[in-house]
Amino acid sequence: MLQDKIFYTPDITPDAQTHTLPQEESQHAVKVLRMTEGDRVSLVDGRGNAYDAVITNPHQKRCEVKILAVDGNVGQHPYRLHIAIAPTKLNERMEWFLEKCTEIGIDEITPIITSHSERKELKNERMEKIIVAAMKQSQKAFKPVLNEMTPVKKLIESATEQQKFICHCHKGDKTPLKDCAKGGSVLVLIGPEGDFSEDEVALAESKGFKPCSLGASRLRTETAGIAACHTVELINE
Repeated sequence: MLQDKIFYTPDITPDAQTHTLPQEESQHAVKVLRMTEGDRVSLVDGRGNAYDAVITNPHQKRCEVKILAVDGNVGQHPYRLHIAIAPTKLNERMEWFLEKCTEIGIDEITPIITSHSERKELKNERMEKIIVAAMKQSQKAFKPVLNEMTPVKKLIESATEQQKFICHCHKGDKTPLKDCAKGGSVLVLIGPEGDFSEDEVALAESKGFKPCSLGASRLRTETAGIAACHTVELINE
């Protein structure tokens, strides 16, 4: 059971008996939260391991803890979800997508460059911080992988997921995502506000991607990403 105070320590290993928190987490624990010797904390490594620990040396730059117990595969779900999404023009909307999908449960995120992309650069360092904060807030031990910006055609060509879907607004038959993304590894493509081009849709379908819908409403990019994430989570509960 995770404690209320959770700290991210990616360099810890399951056989550790003691550990020193990273400087930023040490400062947050000691200076901001005013934690002291004997206080219980939880550590997560982003790989599914959760560590029950107690503070032994409350130093602001190198807070030391003793490991009491370790649990593996904490919060693991029975599917693997990868969403590839065209970053929005406004950073705040992309950050909102990352935060909410991390809270819901997602395994991998790839920002994609499309013909109609509004943004072709992304500051991954800030985005990683958003993900880590959401992971801790939602008491998760798995940290989603955030990939570098990738051309959508390259991603389509290299995708290996068992189930592959592309959400778009072009005419044609589409299967509701809620009816088909059950179990296994799932990849969902979400386009920019200007949608995928017809060529991109045709390429995806030629590579085994199924056109899918997220409902009757036309959604913003970040809303579509969150809706896809929540849909997959709900049907796989």
